[in-house]
Amino acid sequence: QVQVVESGGGLVQPGGSLRLSCAASGFIFSNYVMRWYRQAPGKERDLVAFIGSTGATTAYVHSVKGRFTISRDNAKNTVYLQMNSLKPEDTAVYYCNADRNGLGYWGQGTQVTVSS
Repeated sequence: QVQVVESGGGLVQPGGSLRLSCAASGFIFSNYVMRWYRQAPGKERDLVAFIGSTGATTAYVHSVKGRFTISRDNAKNTVYLQMNSLKPEDTAVYYCNADRNGLGYWGQGTQVTVSS
């Protein structure tokens, strides 16, 4: 049974940090590229970060470059998103996506709220 489960969200003050985790099971994790998306209320789901199957390649949307870091541990079937210098506009539900040649799996999302 395929499972993709995000965790680590919460309420944080502006300038703070959070580390999201996404634990995968039921498929060969190391064969899949991974992406983090986010969806703010009333907006579309947008790509935030990408990491290749080995972890050697990463990419970020411009608005999070230098603040967010995506990484993965294939031995633990887990991908991470370290988020620093958080801003109120980072508030959203964050989703993890596993993709291999268009076959993808989604998690249920974790809420991140940045507010004082």
